[in-house]
Amino acid sequence: MGNLTQKSCAGFAEALAAKNPVPGGGGASALVGALGAALCSMVANYTVGKKKYADVEEDVKAVLAQAEELRVRLLELVEEDAAAFEPLSRAYAIPKDDPKREEVMEACLRAAAQPPMELLRLSCRAIELHRELLDKGSAMVLSDVGTGVIFCWSALYGAWLNLKVNTKPMKDRTCAEEMNREADGLVEQYWKIADEVYEAVMERYS
Repeated sequence: MGNLTQKSCAGFAEALAAKNPVPGGGGASALVGALGAALCSMVANYTVGKKKYADVEEDVKAVLAQAEELRVRLLELVEEDAAAFEPLSRAYAIPKDDPKREEVMEACLRAAAQPPMELLRLSCRAIELHRELLDKGSAMVLSDVGTGVIFCWSALYGAWLNLKVNTKPMKDRTCAEEMNREADGLVEQYWKIADEVYEAVMERYS
């Protein structure tokens, strides 16, 4: 199931719909996050070079550079999530009386938790960029700020759920709870920011 991000939109959707372990919710969440970052870049590209926004041009260029970095990394996480989950799906099939099962499962669970943890952090960064463009981006594409931030919100929540799926069965509860605390704190902070940005955009069209 390699090169998921090289598939057409229709091809990816077909792969997602199939009865296969990957791609799944984690990869789909990373793709949604990449689309949210792409919309951030789109807004920045429509803003740079406009006389009306000359006083914030350098800020918007910085946003654009960061959004592009995020878009590329989020697409990489689509592949990394799939690569991390496949060994875990095989580990679940190991007989429960196999003495090596617990060790293999623990290693696979920890590896599978890494892509959603990074996705969660990157989604928060993307939400911050949309918040900045709320006031600095071109008004002509303001609706794309609202759409993009909701995509990032969706990626955030998808990552959170996929992280929990992997931390719950971990035997190393110290490691699991450390990741859960970070994730819970980020979600608590950033869902509010995303909601505020979205509502601010909606108000401008009311």
